[in-house]
Amino acid sequence: MNKKYLNIVLYEPEIPQNTGNIARLCACLDAKLFLVGRLGFNITDKKLKRSGLDYWDKVEIEHILDFEELIKNFPFESNPYFLFTTKTKRKYTDVKFEKGSFLMFGPETRGIPEDILKKYSENCVTIPMKEDLRSLNLSNSVAIGAYEAIRQFGGIE
Repeated sequence: MNKKYLNIVLYEPEIPQNTGNIARLCACLDAKLFLVGRLGFNITDKKLKRSGLDYWDKVEIEHILDFEELIKNFPFESNPYFLFTTKTKRKYTDVKFEKGSFLMFGPETRGIPEDILKKYSENCVTIPMKEDLRSLNLSNSVAIGAYEAIRQFGGIE
């Protein structure tokens, strides 16, 4: 299991400001941030740096080439994964987060790919919202999921 007590996984994030906000959140929670696959921006993007403020040296970030490498390094069988998607009815508040959990989120415009969601359907959770709308902002979704996990753990270590 990963040494961090919370792991945030962004699969192919597209918007630098969201990733910067999430990096800042990870710094505040002492969570590790995994960036998986193609990024929709350059890691030196000014918008990314600005939204993360001066927290960049306080967050552990790992860029992984693809989803297969992520699960090779951190297998589903030995790590608690939660895939956040609008394509399930199971609420994020109905699961038991464990220390070391991996909270995975897809790109802003597409979400986690269908083949991954199908293969790991028992790991899928959703954040309830009004039915006729597409989705919440990615950084808001990550904050909601992360703080529910933290609430379940009993606070930040």
